[in-house]
Amino acid sequence: MSAPLATPDRAPARRVRGERPSRERFSTRRLTFSVEGDDCAGTLYRPRDVDDPETVVLGHGFAAEAAFGLDLVAEHLADVGYAAFAFDYRGFGASEGEPLVLPSRQVADWEAAVDRVRGLDELGDGIALWGVSLGGGHVVGVAAERSDVDAVVARTPFSDGRALLRSKSPRFLARATAAGLRDRLAGLVGRDHEVKVYGRPGEFAALTEPGALDGYAALIPRDSTWQNGTRARTLLALPRYRPVADASAVTCPSLVVAGTEDEIIPYHTAERLADELPDSSLVALPMGHFDAWDERFTEVLAHEVAFLDAVFERP
Repeated sequence: MSAPLATPDRAPARRVRGERPSRERFSTRRLTFSVEGDDCAGTLYRPRDVDDPETVVLGHGFAAEAAFGLDLVAEHLADVGYAAFAFDYRGFGASEGEPLVLPSRQVADWEAAVDRVRGLDELGDGIALWGVSLGGGHVVGVAAERSDVDAVVARTPFSDGRALLRSKSPRFLARATAAGLRDRLAGLVGRDHEVKVYGRPGEFAALTEPGALDGYAALIPRDSTWQNGTRARTLLALPRYRPVADASAVTCPSLVVAGTEDEIIPYHTAERLADELPDSSLVALPMGHFDAWDERFTEVLAHEVAFLDAVFERP
């Protein structure tokens, strides 16, 4: 196994700006579930004094952990009466397994997470999926395969790997292909080859667009042991991943929240995703990929809660 990659300069403090709600309004407990022999972990945030609350299942984006802001979103959802289950993909956070960012693998984690909360008698029947970035694509694919999902929230979603290819330079694509093949070959002898998750413009990393370094690094808690590295084979898998192709099979209402100034996931891909989803709403805001965690946090969350309230016919 290659050594963990160093993390570039981190922001001086977490940039997630939403203030934490009072813990008196909800309880938390750890839940685990098994996927292909590995135990995944998450936290259930349950509102107090609410009988049979609807549940929002939350999963993060590319190589990210639940502690990178999902916890705060979950707390706010619990504060307004929703149960929220924020989980970590295999290999991340407290979940077991290799930290492989492979779409099919993470979609399987999503399926198991939904099944886990489905089996809890203390929760109501309503289920919503909330995903951001790469997770925003996963929720589309999961909802397309299930009839028991009542709502989908896709925040700044990754929905089309072909669009990713078109946005990258030939030099990057050549390096990504070489790195991915090197990782696959290394895997044959029990080794791996990593690339950075994020870096500066011009550096070789998965995310190097303007704002990627500062935006991603600002999400990482100061006490995190997370390393800025991921298996390079990820770079071979993402261009083939196209949740937009499954969007027409989603039968529940969907909300797409996108930034018109997003330099990581082009806005036009979110527009197309919303067009392909049969029952969708699109909220377009003048923001970049990470701004929903910063100055737009309260505004974006308000749109998402209003959508959920409408779906579940809350007053």
